[in-house]
Amino acid sequence: MTNAQLLVGSLSNDLFRVATLTQRGSGAAAERFLLESKRWAQQLVVSEEKKYIRNIAQEIVGLNEADLDLAQAERCLMQAILLQNYSLHN
Repeated sequence: MTNAQLLVGSLSNDLFRVATLTQRGSGAAAERFLLESKRWAQQLVVSEEKKYIRNIAQEIVGLNEADLDLAQAERCLMQAILLQNYSLHN
């Protein structure tokens, strides 16, 4: 497993947690995993990964904790699935 795959996979897992915790109404826990997601995403923004991966990472870096609602949770879930597929198949 390469470093990039580890970053993408870790970001995917944390975004999945953000989505599920937000949907359950556990805002404090979702915010904590959003902070972890930003840590992975910052490293991906400057990486040599494909442009759409860097775009997802850039969007995550720009998220605020106040932005976490059900619509954003669905977006995080979609991004987590895209990242997971990229990590597994590249």
